[in-house]
Amino acid sequence: TCVAGKGLLNRAHAYKASVDKNVELGEDPDAGVTMGLFSYPVLMAADILMFNAHKVPVGRDQIQHVEMARDIGQRFNHLFGQGKELFTLPEAVIEEGVATLPGLDGRKMSKSYDNIIPLVGSAKQLKDAIARIVTDSKLPGEAKDPDSSHLFTLYQAFSSPAQQAVFRTELLDGLSWGDAKQRLFELLDNELGEARERYHGLINQPAELEDILLAGAAKARRTATPFLAELRESVGLRSFREQVQVAVETRKKAVK
Repeated sequence: TCVAGKGLLNRAHAYKASVDKNVELGEDPDAGVTMGLFSYPVLMAADILMFNAHKVPVGRDQIQHVEMARDIGQRFNHLFGQGKELFTLPEAVIEEGVATLPGLDGRKMSKSYDNIIPLVGSAKQLKDAIARIVTDSKLPGEAKDPDSSHLFTLYQAFSSPAQQAVFRTELLDGLSWGDAKQRLFELLDNELGEARERYHGLINQPAELEDILLAGAAKARRTATPFLAELRESVGLRSFREQVQVAVETRKKAVK
């Protein structure tokens, strides 16, 4: 945190979105903004840098977090590395075929925007959410533009090229938005049914989930603990006992 500039964190997308919303509503720019939100990029940088990741697979909307991790790691190396690269500077890896899913209002799907579609919720929750997707005012029979419709973008993310071609044609031919939403619901319900079942099966076994998390944490500590000790040493957070012991042993050698 002490090597992360406030100016850098001011530019974080989530923080800027909160500030912009507050300004739009005539509120104080930082109204409702917690330090958890503001400093979240530092937490993410720590997760990446602690394990010296060379490449980090992310969506396009997460590229900024990797870039900020690089900035923070580079600054730490400059201040405390003494010529050594303590932190590996990571690179973002983007899979070109993976799109950012739009939410109900067309913005990036995010809990922060309250525009999510419950992909592992019940079929009813899924259908109700899809019914709330914002569309234009074109009536049944009027041609719809698939390329400007985030409903079509969602459909593309889960469908085959053949299905996309059929759906595109139907929209251009005047398919009603109500029927289009039903098509999307049927596609998602069919595609996500198995994952939804698996999800609820895991959620209903909290003890098993806890064991998995604890095993993962133990594995992570085996890598992180020695490196953390090296980092503490580099910034001067050394054990008093160890320093005294070293001094005593040095004096003993000098006497001999």
